[in-house]
Amino acid sequence: MEFDYHEAMKLANQLCFPLYAASRNVIGLYTPWLKPLGLTYTQYIVFLVLWEKDGITVGEICDRLMLDNGTVSPLLKKMQQAGYVERKRSEDDNRVVVITLTEEGKALQERAKDVPGKVAGCIDLPLEKAQQLYSLLYELLDNQRVGKET
Repeated sequence: MEFDYHEAMKLANQLCFPLYAASRNVIGLYTPWLKPLGLTYTQYIVFLVLWEKDGITVGEICDRLMLDNGTVSPLLKKMQQAGYVERKRSEDDNRVVVITLTEEGKALQERAKDVPGKVAGCIDLPLEKAQQLYSLLYELLDNQRVGKET
């Protein structure tokens, strides 16, 4: 059987499109809850990493979020200017920057604690399907990482 390029080039046959559209829609659900906190979605996920483990390097944040340094560093500078984090050079290696939460950054977690539940309440997906989707998406991400290593 011959590969049908015409069919392959249809939007409806692209895995990337529903992933892209769903991602945009889900991220958009966060806006009404993050805007009053003065946060973008990307800043919010940086905070999630820092609230989980404070005092980590910029590289660790990049790895956890699967983002590059050019995306994360400007966010961290803005977060520092807002008084939420401190950026300090490592004493062991001057090239490494360590990020720690300020008291204000730690206090923001309390103000943001309801965000996950509020967003989850906007998504009408049974728990079993949500867990299945979560597993499939991480399987896809893990497969992509393996592909980059070869």
